Amino acid sequence: MPGVYISYPFCNQKCTFCNFASGVASAPRRSSYEQALLREIRRHSWEWPPETVYFGGGTPSLLHPSLLAEILAAIPSRKLVEVTLECAPGTLTAEKVAQWVKCGVNRVSLGVQSFDPVELRHSGRGHTAQVVERDLELLRSRGITNINLDLIAGLPHQTEQSWDNSLDWIERLAPPHVSVYLFEVDEDSRLGKEILTGGTRYSAAFLPSDDAATEFYETAVDRLAVSGYRRYEISNFAQSGFESVHNLKYWRLEPYVGFGLDAHSYDGTFRWGNPDSLEPYLKQGESAVPMHERERVDHFEERFFVGLRLSDGIRPTALEWSRFASPIRKWTELGMLEQDNGSLRLSSRGVLISNEVFQEFLNV
Repeated sequence: MPGVYISYPFCNQKCTFCNFASGVASAPRRSSYEQALLREIRRHSWEWPPETVYFGGGTPSLLHPSLLAEILAAIPSRKLVEVTLECAPGTLTAEKVAQWVKCGVNRVSLGVQSFDPVELRHSGRGHTAQVVERDLELLRSRGITNINLDLIAGLPHQTEQSWDNSLDWIERLAPPHVSVYLFEVDEDSRLGKEILTGGTRYSAAFLPSDDAATEFYETAVDRLAVSGYRRYEISNFAQSGFESVHNLKYWRLEPYVGFGLDAHSYDGTFRWGNPDSLEPYLKQGESAVPMHERERVDHFEERFFVGLRLSDGIRPTALEWSRFASPIRKWTELGMLEQDNGSLRLSSRGVLISNEVFQEFLNV
């Protein structure tokens, strides 16, 4: 069944490592965006009833609960099995959480990133480990037990000791789902741009080496496994039964529709997206994305590019084994891919250079 992604691109402050289309905006700008978002959802021609909704950002927990209710009411569905709300630690209140539950939110993803005070301070984060602990207690007390915590390996000032401390907190809090991302150096974040231009702001000079960041990630994989978390996708770990129903749609090439700034959609044949800047999105008005701006998807390439992100891998068809014989043979011989009874998946080594592996399945 399809899913819905809703972008709320506003935050109280912009983190140095963030490369998403999000930022700080005035109350009037947020209001204009919220009304445009509602219009976009209400004018959509629904071909199918969705089963999941994911509010991403930005900081969707800043949405007023009444607006959240309006958005969900505008989405036709027989039954939403999963409604996820991304939250910044410290933006939760008992009243808000009670309203979220009333609206149907049953999963929360907390953007923790780190539990270390030095890393948090230099990344522009305003919470502490104790704030995260209180947030989890609040969510659980109101019946939301399906909770994800995000961590980033490779932040400035991160050390083996500080990373172990963050993993200690994960074990102590025991959320059913954990996401571990490697910090990406690119020009879309302030920190990334500073690193690429040789600057020193945002603690760019204190970034751990690539090898160190990789070791942090591998340490997380090992420790999470011991604690009962299965890595079901490159960056995602879950206790049994707590895999993200919505996010699995992306990796299994199931349809989804996105609303809001920089939101993307896929119908099984085409992909398309909304503008990634606020003004163009607001000016988009009542017009839908024209067909000539939609990209036809090569389903075979996509199967390898996104499907191999899953730990279970994929089961290529006879045609796919033939078409991609060369890259499959190359990466299998190098130990980056594994074949098992008709299945193909990344090896533990292959996960670490996954983007390099994936690229060779494009334009074959």
